[in-house]
Amino acid sequence: MPRIDIGVWVANAVNWLTAHLGAFFDFVTWVMVHLINGVLFVLTAPHPFVVTGVFTVIAFLARRWGFAVFTLIAFLLVQGMGLWTDAMQSLAVVVVASMIAVLIGVPVGIWAARSRIASVAVRPVLDFMQTLPVFVYLIPAVFFFGIGTVPGVVATTVFAVPPAVRLTELGIRQVDAEVVEAARAFGAKPRQLLREVQIPLALPSIMAGVNQMIMLALSMVVIAGMVGAGGLGAVVVKGISTLDVGTGFQGGLATVFLAIFLDRATSAFARPRRRRGGRPRAATAASIEAAPDTAELSTTG
Repeated sequence: MPRIDIGVWVANAVNWLTAHLGAFFDFVTWVMVHLINGVLFVLTAPHPFVVTGVFTVIAFLARRWGFAVFTLIAFLLVQGMGLWTDAMQSLAVVVVASMIAVLIGVPVGIWAARSRIASVAVRPVLDFMQTLPVFVYLIPAVFFFGIGTVPGVVATTVFAVPPAVRLTELGIRQVDAEVVEAARAFGAKPRQLLREVQIPLALPSIMAGVNQMIMLALSMVVIAGMVGAGGLGAVVVKGISTLDVGTGFQGGLATVFLAIFLDRATSAFARPRRRRGGRPRAATAASIEAAPDTAELSTTG
């Protein structure tokens, strides 16, 4: 076999992009830094007790008393270990990366659900992104954005996009065909059909994708600590590099608390809401099929 040095091609491509698109990468860096600083200011400007109280209220609304008590104890313990600022830095990176991943993943998932060609084109890309080792994501991010928080956010965003795309596409495709046909029979346009029928019925699946996306983002944030992303990842990396078991354990424990809180809080929104009578709030085929009778009564009356 002749020698095929793909690495040289990739290196040349990276050098070309760095030389010709340097202004674009500087702009992305500027936007990312301001977004992270803004979210971090919101999380750290109030007293930690105030933020802990807000998290406890969110936990109560999501899972009632048991999860609320756990959230209160967990974040008080994070404060006691002296890792509050690091935990909020990691949370800020997760929030920014998740927001960008949602803005990318959900529209792509909707596009793939409505177009067979788009679905076929997107599927191998998602397979490649999900099978690529997580450390590989850091290589181009460091080359384009240097060392610091920004490459961690970029790598985290790319790593977290596939679940949002896949579960959004799956949720929209699983919407009952009879409901869709009934909406079309009543003159619903494609945008109305998507906004008022398909997305509300697919919302549990979409939120499940957002939940998985946040979990992947948090796992990547810890790994991004190796490139200077800061936060709990830097604490864990410091504990490993200095063989400090206590520091590494505290950083890992704070990461676990943050992961449990984000997982339980977001998964609560993935469950379909129900009315007092036990019926889900989303539209059903029976409610749409009952609409002609109402229309006839209004016209005849």
